[in-house]
Amino acid sequence: MLVRNVALPSWIIKGRLFQHSNWIIVEVMESRTFKKKIWSFYRSRGRDLPWRRTQNPYRILVSEIMLQQTQVERVKTFYEKFIKRFPNFAALARAKRSEVLGVWQGLGYNRRALALHELAGIIMRKHGGKLPHERAALETLPGIGPYTAGAIRTFAFGEPEIFIETNIRRVFINFFFPNRKKVSDKEILPLIKKTLNHKDPRAWYFALMDYGAMIGATAKKKNPNRRSAHYARQSKFSGSDRELRGQILRLVLTKKEMKLDDLVAVIPQPRTRILRTATALAKEGFFKSKTGAFSL
Repeated sequence: MLVRNVALPSWIIKGRLFQHSNWIIVEVMESRTFKKKIWSFYRSRGRDLPWRRTQNPYRILVSEIMLQQTQVERVKTFYEKFIKRFPNFAALARAKRSEVLGVWQGLGYNRRALALHELAGIIMRKHGGKLPHERAALETLPGIGPYTAGAIRTFAFGEPEIFIETNIRRVFINFFFPNRKKVSDKEILPLIKKTLNHKDPRAWYFALMDYGAMIGATAKKKNPNRRSAHYARQSKFSGSDRELRGQILRLVLTKKEMKLDDLVAVIPQPRTRILRTATALAKEGFFKSKTGAFSL
């Protein structure tokens, strides 16, 4: 329902809104006003992003994996470089893991590169080099969860999927829950479904994301997402395990092999922490581990 902060009669809350024409008019008018504002913004200030110029499933998949927990501006440069080096599933599947990780370096969250590389192999072995269309099949692939599966189905295959991400969440909280805290995604998803453009879901989601990015850039102190029930402040990067993992991985990729003593000599962290982190990276498949050394 698109009416908020109003004490509604129980018969309306139970879903029989159609019995009262006045409420139907209010709902339709609010929905139209919302859509008009989003479309107007998109027509004048929509972003031109490289992955929006294609419906190639592989390229859209790469962009969606890269955009997980990473800002658009950072992804743009890496996306172009990655696609140039690995233009399709076959090229990515043939590549060495170290090569894929090397191209990914600087983007962060390196597990995504491993997942993408593994996914490419599965696509070539089990799906004839083509990304599956069905949601259930997509969600069985490494690195693809409910959101990414929905985004791929919409952006690559034109399916009117219902999904939510940071910018979309920000838009709906801003418009429909202006005075609420702890707004859950369960409350937002019906609104996304209600306002979805079934004729052109790609452009509609692009418009929502761009409007949400604008809100995030211009109202950082009053970011609507802080009123989401799912909001969590990102932990500090400096000194974190993420930073240490990145440092170790870069050194091993650059030198091809690093002894534990060499890692300790260049990374200002306790030996036990470096050993624990490097061992974990090896177990996850980033590189190999042998007594006192780590190598590709």
